[in-house]
Amino acid sequence: MTETQAAAKPSRLRQIPGGIWSLGFVSLLMDVSSEMIHALLPVYLVTVLGASMTSVGAIEGIAESTASIVKIFSGALSDWLGRRKFLATLGYGLAALTKPAFPLAQGIDVLIAARFVDRVGKGIRGAPRDALVADIAPPALRGAAFGLRQSLDTIGAFLGPALAIGLMWLSADNFKLVFWAAVPPALLAVALLLVAVKEPERHGAGQLRFPLRFSELARLGGAFWLITSIGTVFALAHFSEAFLILRARDAGLPLALSPLVLVAMNVVYALSAYPAGVLSDACDRLIVLALGLALLVAADLVLAGSIGLVGVSIGVLLWGLHMGLTQGLLATLVADVAAAELRGTAFGMFNLLNGLATLASSLIAGALWDRHGAQATFCAGAAFAAAALGGLALARWRAPGLGAGHRGERQG
Repeated sequence: MTETQAAAKPSRLRQIPGGIWSLGFVSLLMDVSSEMIHALLPVYLVTVLGASMTSVGAIEGIAESTASIVKIFSGALSDWLGRRKFLATLGYGLAALTKPAFPLAQGIDVLIAARFVDRVGKGIRGAPRDALVADIAPPALRGAAFGLRQSLDTIGAFLGPALAIGLMWLSADNFKLVFWAAVPPALLAVALLLVAVKEPERHGAGQLRFPLRFSELARLGGAFWLITSIGTVFALAHFSEAFLILRARDAGLPLALSPLVLVAMNVVYALSAYPAGVLSDACDRLIVLALGLALLVAADLVLAGSIGLVGVSIGVLLWGLHMGLTQGLLATLVADVAAAELRGTAFGMFNLLNGLATLASSLIAGALWDRHGAQATFCAGAAFAAAALGGLALARWRAPGLGAGHRGERQG
């Protein structure tokens, strides 16, 4: 790296608007809260409440797909009403209010309800927040902006499990104490969003026809539907990280250290997401995405074939790297191809279809594990990831300029 390039890195970070940083820290705090719970919940369900792997897959699939399905409505409302911050605050607030239900729950039914409502909050905030990032970020820094928000979000995703490990050790595996400790960061996230994020004015906001009409959805365009199709196939490969935790447990990881799986994965995720976003601003975004999909194939094959903790650890790290190269980039591609006045709807529709695929993938993963073992689950994931990689090659042929970013961006 030259001295000029080294000096340009902090300059690029300084160019990213303060609202993006604030949204990133809001995500960080909420992820600390959510992941303190999520890192322990699969093990708590299986070892304390006696749930089956199929039940874990169903709970995780329903929870995550619920979030994605709600996003289509919140995204469309944010376009129609022109109030993205209000809906984001509502979603974060609802999620914060559900956190006390986890330590108070006495049975699996209450935990399922709490997880469901928490994910409804995630669904309400997700599409308006992503559209707000696209509204605030300059087009030339869009990949970097989405990458930065994703990196900060993911820092929270490994701080949460790390705190869970420490508290489990100090409290002699007191699950409910950890669940209570997850409440304050969620409340802080809502307060920061209210105080520090300013929504930019958008011309014509609140004057559009309701976006969930066929005529309005048709305006999203062929490039959007192509990206969404690839993302949906990818979602079939991207089942819940709960199965990574359970895979490590089967390989011999002690109960109290089970959150270490998410810590390791999310450290790699956080370190790679921002550089991947910067790289996607400078070159073809589809090349970066293809690399991420190839890494997921490799991660699944390693996790399928490993019998010890070393091999499983390598698979988990590869999984985290694929996340860094794909998650922020998929959001960036949606922002690239969607008209500004329909960004909320575009993110909502993208996440709706991804959510349905996520439900299917987690159900398939749990059922395969119960019937044929972990190897079958991860081999199936590799097959779906390879199919998404094939779809990416088709996208390159059908739309040669699709990955050009702001250099080939449609105006409007």
